[in-house]
Amino acid sequence: MSKVYFISDAHLGLGTKEQERKKEDKLLSFFEKIASDANSIYILGDLFDAWFEYKTVIPKGFHRILSKLDELVQNNIQIHYLAGNHDYWMNDYFTEEIGIKTYPDAFEIDIDEKKIYLHHGDGLATNDKGYLILKKIFRNPVNIKLYKLLHPDLAIKIARNFSKTSRKHSGNKHFGEEDGMKKAAAKKIEEGYDIVIMGHRHEPTVIHINNGLYINLGDWITHYTYCEMTDGIPVLKKWIED
Repeated sequence: MSKVYFISDAHLGLGTKEQERKKEDKLLSFFEKIASDANSIYILGDLFDAWFEYKTVIPKGFHRILSKLDELVQNNIQIHYLAGNHDYWMNDYFTEEIGIKTYPDAFEIDIDEKKIYLHHGDGLATNDKGYLILKKIFRNPVNIKLYKLLHPDLAIKIARNFSKTSRKHSGNKHFGEEDGMKKAAAKKIEEGYDIVIMGHRHEPTVIHINNGLYINLGDWITHYTYCEMTDGIPVLKKWIED
């Protein structure tokens, strides 16, 4: 039996120490539970609320989560990590130190004869041109190199503050994100994909579009939702600890 799991948007580091400890506990119990039957795990972005990686430095904290991911890989569970808009600035830490395969942009996979398109979900809003401009700036290789000239303490502090400021600015104003993501999913299904899976929106969603399926994974801040795919059949579930 083939089992594949998909999660996104835990935004580790977002809340208070107490809040983050509880969130980590939930994630750890989830990983522990699925370790017995998972063939692979796909993280579709924003596992961390602010991740900026230097050649020899990574953000402080997250030891328990990183150790658990390493344990899963050592137990021959493949982990794939698609960068989101909060953790795009990965270098080679996850690949070289843990054995996780990382992806900077959307990609496709085939599972049990199902053609699946994976996208974090950012940049698809119908009326947020400002974000598209910022995305190009933040992902520009030259700008990333210049930013790395800052001391890590300062660089990561700025990244975390920007994340909080951005969240306050957008609030409940999603600039047509939901419509944009549905439209993008419909286009991919029209192109021949069976399933489109995204995160970013923080709203667990399952929508049938013609002969295909669009799934939004929700988040691990308020919903604690994930997708479990067994023999090519996806089901969106809520994690409830035993």
